[in-house]
Amino acid sequence: MSGRRSKVWLHFVRKDNGSAECNTCSKLISSKGGNTTNMTKHLRLHGIQIKECTVFNLFRQSPSASQPPPSSAVVPAQPTPSTSSAEPSQSDESLRSRSCVATTAQANKPVPARVNPFTLAAKGKMTVEKREECHRKVTAFVVKRLHPFSEVEAPTFRDMLFTLNPNYTPPTRDYLTNQLIPSWYEIEKSNIITELSEVSHVALTSDGWTSIAQDHYLTVTAHYLVEGKMRQKVLQTKAVYKAQTGIVIAEEIADVLTDFGIFDKIVAVTVDNAANMDVAIHRLHFVKLGCFVHTLNLAAQSLYSLAIMSQWIAKIRALVVWIKRSSMAKTVLQEKQAILKLPQHSLILDVRTRWNSLHLRLERFLEQYPAIQAASLDQRLRKPMERDRLARFTDEDLRRAEDFIRLMRVMYTSTLCVSSEKNPTSGQILPILKKLEMHFTVTDGDTVFVSNLKKQVWGNLSKRYQSDEIRSFLEEATALDPRFKQKMDDNAAVWDRIKGKFLAKNLTDSEKQMHPCKTPKMTPLEELFADEDAQKVTPQQNSMSIQDQYVLKYRGSTNEQC
Repeated sequence: MSGRRSKVWLHFVRKDNGSAECNTCSKLISSKGGNTTNMTKHLRLHGIQIKECTVFNLFRQSPSASQPPPSSAVVPAQPTPSTSSAEPSQSDESLRSRSCVATTAQANKPVPARVNPFTLAAKGKMTVEKREECHRKVTAFVVKRLHPFSEVEAPTFRDMLFTLNPNYTPPTRDYLTNQLIPSWYEIEKSNIITELSEVSHVALTSDGWTSIAQDHYLTVTAHYLVEGKMRQKVLQTKAVYKAQTGIVIAEEIADVLTDFGIFDKIVAVTVDNAANMDVAIHRLHFVKLGCFVHTLNLAAQSLYSLAIMSQWIAKIRALVVWIKRSSMAKTVLQEKQAILKLPQHSLILDVRTRWNSLHLRLERFLEQYPAIQAASLDQRLRKPMERDRLARFTDEDLRRAEDFIRLMRVMYTSTLCVSSEKNPTSGQILPILKKLEMHFTVTDGDTVFVSNLKKQVWGNLSKRYQSDEIRSFLEEATALDPRFKQKMDDNAAVWDRIKGKFLAKNLTDSEKQMHPCKTPKMTPLEELFADEDAQKVTPQQNSMSIQDQYVLKYRGSTNEQC
């Protein structure tokens, strides 16, 4: 082992061609000149850390976690007061008094520590705790603000830190990349695994997306309850270099769930309506719930395919694009907005993949229509608009825009209702769908334009959430949502399924005593008439099982909570 003192060689075998063979995967890694950096990076792919970083140990959440060990850094010697005093030689009282004062002052004055090269060097050092705290702050700054790792080596950044604390040396890019960030990640991952081990049910959301560099990524997020409060954690965002088939996505999701130990705890997975996602979730045998907001967006996008909409939308879009591209048009529009006392808002250009962008564009267009009309008549814009042959906006176009805004406003509001991160939204899907069905039902007073819009939107929405499995899941979610539980009163089958799933455990009288219901304290008036109220309980209620009584209390009572 001469010349190979690094622990990295415990995992590699040296070869004659200036490379080393990994004992885990048999891959050859360059090690010319005895350099072990490449081998250390390769071992991290296998989860092997040669040198453990302790900077983020304070973040570890475990029952056995303790305070960090005391610092071994050099601390400047603390001055100690001198306890010796000189006896006065004069017999005069005044001299003795002055001598006592001088002796006391000398005793309270700290004596400087012995000066040597080691004490001089120690004065410029930071304690280990302070240096690690600064490392944590720098790492959080880079990670949470999405700065490039090279930021820590930028001259202006290091100059700023030197000005704030000349004794602190920020980490290098290599130390940040290979030590600090991996250490923080492993501790945060360990904390999440510990927290999820105490959770019985987990819901997932997953989506695939492509970066500007055309690299594909898959993100998996877990949602669960801790002490009645909803939490969500992004388990992993991983690069996927294989073809995005349903089988590949299923394998990637399964690897993430197995790594965090929650594969058997999944109750439902929310994904978009892509076909490969549908195949992946069914292959994993999970309940697949299509994203409701994405479903609403698909229904709104279907309007682009209507012939009655295409020319009308293209006419408005061409005018908006022309105004946004012309600097003179922007200036003239702002002048007209000021004269007409309209908000100084820019026009919005719709993007088909952006939710509700068509509604927002037309809403902004109607808001600024007086200014747009006045600007189109201005001589500075009139000739260029005629030269570019922009179609004029007629009164019929204006009426259609007003009808469109009035009709699609409910879709925009529905999107806002279910766009939530901290509250469950599955219980809202069926009530919102029922309201949308009523809203998009064709009536006798509808124009041809409005009736075509209604048929197109509801024709798309009516095909969603029709399988028996998804329907049952959404019915139970609606019944268990206190805001909509009354809408399930006429569906006894839903409540029977709820009793079978969530109240299957028979509560005996002894168990009931061990876990009593928390009944609020009665008011004096309620206490006075308590006996009479108890006589109103029907024999049928007395003969009910505890499960039925709990369901009855949940469905109709608002004063008692268990």
